[in-house]
Amino acid sequence: MIRPARPDDAAQIVAFWNPLIRETMVTFNPQEKTAAEVADSIAAKAAADHGFLVAEVDGAILGFASYGQFRAGAGYIRAMEHTIILAPAARGRGIGRALMAGIEDHARTRGVHSMIAGVSGGNPEGRRFHAAIGYAEVAVVPQVGWKFGRYWDLVLMQKLLS
Repeated sequence: MIRPARPDDAAQIVAFWNPLIRETMVTFNPQEKTAAEVADSIAAKAAADHGFLVAEVDGAILGFASYGQFRAGAGYIRAMEHTIILAPAARGRGIGRALMAGIEDHARTRGVHSMIAGVSGGNPEGRRFHAAIGYAEVAVVPQVGWKFGRYWDLVLMQKLLS
């Protein structure tokens, strides 16, 4: 079931997100999240009327997707950037597609025109996933991410929602 995140989902989210932060190129961020930070993010997205959705299966949170404004300022009010993170148990089950459909629908009903994915150059699975759901590669920003002792490219992918 795809549903809005609640602050009490935060502990389950960090349980699958932090290993991905530590061990993979899914994100450039090397700092692990705390449950309090995630709960604050859930509340902040709700206050801004930006989506933060979770996939719940048999009481377990197996992934989340959220979005926020791509860049600050009124000129970017209809351009959003999303985050999607899946637990290993969610992969290959259609959960990522369901989360993305939910977050895109949420954004579309709020007048969002453009959804951006910032995908690590070290995450080819993420690029393939986004391409499969209609995102086009629009830019590569060379060597802007730093992780595991080296620089990585950032691949920007875009889907027009309206």
